[in-house]
Amino acid sequence: MKIDNFWKNKNILITGIAGFVGSNLAKNLVTNGANVIGLTKSKKVDSLLFIENIDKKIDLIFGNITDKELIKSIFTKFNIEICFHLAAQAEVGSANQYPYLTWETNVRGTYTLLDVVREHRKQVKSIVVASSDKAYGKYPISLLPYKESYKLNPEFPYDTSKACADMIAYSYSTRLFKLPILITRFSNIYGPGQLNCSTLITDAIRSCLLNKKLTMRSNGLAIRDFVYIDDIIDLYKILSKSLYSNPKKFTGQIFNAGTNSKHQVKDILRKIFVYGKKIKEFKKLEKKMHKNKTTGEIAVQFMDYKKLNLYFGWKPKYTFTKTLPRLFKWYRSYFKK
Repeated sequence: MKIDNFWKNKNILITGIAGFVGSNLAKNLVTNGANVIGLTKSKKVDSLLFIENIDKKIDLIFGNITDKELIKSIFTKFNIEICFHLAAQAEVGSANQYPYLTWETNVRGTYTLLDVVREHRKQVKSIVVASSDKAYGKYPISLLPYKESYKLNPEFPYDTSKACADMIAYSYSTRLFKLPILITRFSNIYGPGQLNCSTLITDAIRSCLLNKKLTMRSNGLAIRDFVYIDDIIDLYKILSKSLYSNPKKFTGQIFNAGTNSKHQVKDILRKIFVYGKKIKEFKKLEKKMHKNKTTGEIAVQFMDYKKLNLYFGWKPKYTFTKTLPRLFKWYRSYFKK
C-alpha cells in the first residue's frame, strides 16, 4: 500500500469502528500514520479490529453514539479534526423487527454527533457521513442506477433511518451551520473482515468452507450491486481528503458508489458455490429458494460511479469474480482459528 503523508498525525474519529468498514478503515489509516480514535458500543469478539489487534494501535472508547456528553468529551480530549460517521444498526431484518432501536442509533445517533461537531466547528475540517443506497427507496428499474439527484423515497425502517440521517447531515452542511459534511451512498460492501454471517456473501462462503447449511431469506431473484472493501476504503480517503482540502467545493455533496453491475442474488450464490466446488449443494438450495417470500426489502438496487469518475477519475478496481480467490483464502484462514 502506498503511504499518503496527508494522514500523518491527523486526529481522526471513526464511529462504529468495530464494524466491518470501520475496522478496515482504521487499519488503513493507522498504516498511514493517523491518530485514530474509535467509538464502539461494546467489545465485539468477532471484529477485525480485535482479531488483527488494530485496537492496540488506536484510542478506543466504548460507549453509545447517542451519548452526547461522551461525544463532547471525545472531541475535546482528542482535538478531532476529521470524522467518519459509520456507526449504525445496519441489518435490514433487525430494523424490520425492532424499528425503534434502529431509529435511535441511526437517526438520533447522527444528530447527536453532528450537534457536537457544530459546537466544535472551528477544529473539525471534514465529516464524511455514511448513508446507503437504500435511502433512495424503490425506483423502477428503468430509472436505475440511482442518481445523486433522485429524491429519497424510503418505505421500510432501515431505509427510512438512513434517509433521515442523510437529510439531517445535509441540513448541518447548509448555510445555517456550514459544517464541512459530505454524504456517501454506497451499494452492498463485501470483503475480508465481514464477519456478520447474516450477510449473503459471508454466509455463503462459510457454508462452502464449513459444510454449514445456508439460510436463505429470499427467493434469490432480488437484484443487487456489490462493491469490494478495498475500493471503498480508497474512496473514503479520497472524499475525506478532498473535503478537508476544499470545503467550499465539496461541502454538502453526495456521492454514490457501486460497480454499475447488477447481479441477481442467486447468481452471486452460484459463483460462490461453483468456486467452492459445491455445485450439488447449490442445486439443492436453488430448488428450495424459489419458495421463499421476500418482505421488507427493495427488489432492485444498483449504483454507478459516474459522478465520482467525473470529479476524481475514480472507478472500482475489483470485480466480484476476481475477488473470489482472495475471499476464500481469507475466510479459510479465519475459520481455522
